[in-house]
Amino acid sequence: MNLIWLILYLIPLTIIFAYCLMQLSLIIQHFKYKERLKSFATKAFDQSPFVTVQLPVYNELYVCERLIDSIVKLNYPKEFLEIQVLDDSTDETTQILEKKIREYQNKGYDIQLIRRASREGFKAGALQYGMDRCKGEFIAIFDADFIPEPDFLQNTLPYFLNDKVGVIQSRWGHINEDYSLLTQLQAFGLDAHFFIEQTGRSSGQHFINFNGTGGIWRKKTIYDAGGWSPDTLTEDLDLSYRAQLKGWQFIYLKDLVSPAELPVSMPAIKSQQYRWMKGGAECFRKNAMKVLKSGNMKFSSKIQGIYHLLNSSIFLAVVALAIFSVPLVFNPFIFSKYHRIVNLTTIFQINWLILGSFYWLAFRQKSKSFLLFTIRFFEFLVFMMGLSLHNSIAVIEGLIGRKTPFVRTPKFNLMSKGETWKTNKYAFSKVGLFTWLELLIGAFFAAMLFVDFQRAYYGMLPFHFMVSLGYFLVSIQTIKHSKSSI
Repeated sequence: MNLIWLILYLIPLTIIFAYCLMQLSLIIQHFKYKERLKSFATKAFDQSPFVTVQLPVYNELYVCERLIDSIVKLNYPKEFLEIQVLDDSTDETTQILEKKIREYQNKGYDIQLIRRASREGFKAGALQYGMDRCKGEFIAIFDADFIPEPDFLQNTLPYFLNDKVGVIQSRWGHINEDYSLLTQLQAFGLDAHFFIEQTGRSSGQHFINFNGTGGIWRKKTIYDAGGWSPDTLTEDLDLSYRAQLKGWQFIYLKDLVSPAELPVSMPAIKSQQYRWMKGGAECFRKNAMKVLKSGNMKFSSKIQGIYHLLNSSIFLAVVALAIFSVPLVFNPFIFSKYHRIVNLTTIFQINWLILGSFYWLAFRQKSKSFLLFTIRFFEFLVFMMGLSLHNSIAVIEGLIGRKTPFVRTPKFNLMSKGETWKTNKYAFSKVGLFTWLELLIGAFFAAMLFVDFQRAYYGMLPFHFMVSLGYFLVSIQTIKHSKSSI
């Protein structure tokens, strides 16, 4: 039985090691990004193509006016620009939009409020509904919290002169990164995705994803790939894979920034994480075999694609590692009897070097302070460990095919410290039982620290400390940010 416990501990450790090796391959590939981008020669269109801008909106009264004000500032001829406000709102957002849209219609803008009889298909349904009615050859999409730069279309459209290009994705910026520790940690993680992962996938000509917003599609590509589908919570990832399996090329523009607002409350962060993690697992379930059977993708891209679709499953390994570390501490014979195997696990310390390099290369794009990076890296790892159980449940639900409705992430129109969201009508109403479970887990691993000390298992101390701190952070912030505690 002792050997079984050790094997159960080594399995997630090995999975995490494999995950880090895949991250290392993206690190290497990302250095070739500029060379890859140069292969797409660009020039101006002889005549401006017709462009539709789609703005999917659902109960966004705090940011919807800001969104439209930014879109009409796009530096593009009015006669070739159509703006669709795809409004599924059930509150006063619709009235605010109607007033704002009339204002710009009177100024000569082709902007329309489009409402459906039902919210069927959620965001995917709204995008498909609008696309079937739009006039544009190209479709730019921005979520309600985005504020695109005026030159967005000038910087993206020329790439479509290559008939094989189907979509172009910009890098997300963060207008409220310094609002709190939570926004700083989110920015830390997202920057690594956009600076390293997306550039690495692009450079290696692997599967890459449209990030749901801040990008522009060739309409023909969407239709060719089968259109927007609501059968996963990440319709953007799903469509991206279906399009690439059809042979369409994706271009990622790292230096083109689309600023957006980060969630400021822990319940909002959890809601977003749940959707991303479960949606990724659903896309794996739906598209993995298609990737493996694809005849027009190289083997390395297939491997990267499966890894990409399974990205969210890393949280299962983190949870399993925490669980199976407990019997190892309580059974001293495991370390003494199988000390040679235990000693071999030191090779997994390279994980820290790989992950550290991965996040440092992204972090240094904004700051050269290695001390600040070290602090932020530790905080981020703790934060992710605290979300591991919550995210693992989302992944499991996605893998087994359990369906749940699309839950949007509320936006609060917060730009700087001192502004409050606590009176926001979209704040979450109560603390669920799961939050108390997270608090209990934090207390359990805090108690494990005393056991580690007592048994002199000092190698377990850092991990158990980070797990405990992470669950405390997430659960306490959830309680603090619930409406019932305001």
